[in-house]
Amino acid sequence: MKTKAVRIYGKKDLRLEEFELPELGEDEILAKVISDSICMSSHKAALQGADHKRVPDDIHINPTMIGHEFSGIILEVGKKWQHKFKKGQKFSIQPAMQKAGTLDAPGYSYRFIGGDATHINIPNIVMEADCLLQYEGEAFFPASLSEPMSCIVGAFHASYHIKPGTYDHEMGIRRGGKMAILAGVGPMGLGAIDYALHQERKPGLIIVTDIDDNRLSRAACLFTPEHAEKEGVKLMYVNTGKVNDPVRHLRDLTGGTGFDDVFIFAPVKPVIEYGDAILGFNGCLNFFAGPTNPEFEAEINFYNVHYAFTHIMGTSGGNTDDMRESLRLMGEGKINPAVMITHVGGLDAVVETTLNLPQIPGGKKLIYTNISMPLTSLYKLEESGKTDPFYAGLHEIVSRNDYIWSPEAEKYLLANARPI
Repeated sequence: MKTKAVRIYGKKDLRLEEFELPELGEDEILAKVISDSICMSSHKAALQGADHKRVPDDIHINPTMIGHEFSGIILEVGKKWQHKFKKGQKFSIQPAMQKAGTLDAPGYSYRFIGGDATHINIPNIVMEADCLLQYEGEAFFPASLSEPMSCIVGAFHASYHIKPGTYDHEMGIRRGGKMAILAGVGPMGLGAIDYALHQERKPGLIIVTDIDDNRLSRAACLFTPEHAEKEGVKLMYVNTGKVNDPVRHLRDLTGGTGFDDVFIFAPVKPVIEYGDAILGFNGCLNFFAGPTNPEFEAEINFYNVHYAFTHIMGTSGGNTDDMRESLRLMGEGKINPAVMITHVGGLDAVVETTLNLPQIPGGKKLIYTNISMPLTSLYKLEESGKTDPFYAGLHEIVSRNDYIWSPEAEKYLLANARPI
């Protein structure tokens, strides 16, 4: 079967190409990809090429498919897996295959599987690692977003505190504690707010910071302090760019004791350093946002590490259980990762979007891989609709839903967009 896919050949060398997939093996699965959300990790891989830990050294000869936040439909199942998977099933992929004991991952390491493709061969290792997950939702985009949500879920579970007088680690954020989400109104920060408010182990206080009033205002509209109060959480938004002393201001909001849990959602040295400075006794800082620069450093107060028992840690990705939790919470209507999405586009928008991702404002960029469409902001559909009835119809749906992507919008797009 022919596929169209974006493949990486080297640093900043991404190419959209059409080629033949190899004949399906008895231990493989053929699938059609429907949606993929573009991750900053793909941008980092595009910049680093073969220097990236997950990207093979020989991509200049054997290019690999990019994209790892994807979902689709199973088309054909090899004999080995017919007891578990069937033609027509929807799926999502957990690219972090820890159970397989490898850093290799779909979207980085393999020639014939990646999210930015029309069709893929799913290799045996994915099923062996229990990383091909059946999905029964109405729309495909939540399954794509279950991967970034699983990273957030994993970060919350990985945070820890030590019970006084013991060496026992109490895993997870502090129940009823004080949480800071720094640089927290980008797409992943919004997901973290959503999860913090609606999962079972809630903090009592959440302070969300950023330096952009427009982004803070949008977050405050999506997750209002009034709604948080109904969930038993006090939620506040702070523009630290307008505060002379962010550390003192944020600590004052905790009554001077500092925070139990601090999450860093941007690899910015001052943010990390004041995040460390606002930790309370036995507080845990999670450096969530991975930097592009392998020499990236920030100063940490090791006096507090020693005497105040502060913890510094980082997480990169979630696991399969985290993804299952994400899918369950979506299915129960408790979280809505659609709030992350600000742009949609087709497969032909992937190369430019991936290479320029940090310069494109807004949140998640959602790609539908079997259509041709330039990357378009949900807030600019009306402008495009003045000359194209397709965009006018899409704008009518999105504007009715407060410019939040929805199953109705996806269904309309898949039925009316130009095939690639």
